[in-house]
Amino acid sequence: MPRRQNRRPAATRLSPTAPCPCGRPAAYDDCCGALHQGRAAATTAEQLMRSRYAAFAVRDAAYLLRTWHSGTRPPDLRFDGDVRWTGLDILGSTGGTAFHTEGTVEFRARFLVDGQPGDQYENSRFGREDGAWAYVDALPERTA
Repeated sequence: MPRRQNRRPAATRLSPTAPCPCGRPAAYDDCCGALHQGRAAATTAEQLMRSRYAAFAVRDAAYLLRTWHSGTRPPDLRFDGDVRWTGLDILGSTGGTAFHTEGTVEFRARFLVDGQPGDQYENSRFGREDGAWAYVDALPERTA
């Protein structure tokens, strides 16, 4: 997701009853907030994807790094203070259930930068690490 290395904006605090940034019809505390705070674990790759998007929205670098596969995890993560995440569309998925060890989630994330809309498309790959879902990497985009 877009980021610049020169800024370290503060985390965004959401009210526990605020709508969850992931787009599910639930309060943040009952949805992705429970995962961010370690009170719950993602049971599917899609749930992890949604919680990671919400972590970008609230700038929770610790959660993002904790849910990144150790084989591809960067040493640190910085956010672009000019980016405000505004929505997530799940476009499709493969595998990624309680019965799988791998899965993909295709999504489009919307954002604003200096008031200008943009989006990021990605088909993310997930795998289990120590029994928990972890983000591995983005699959290369297909060319026509």
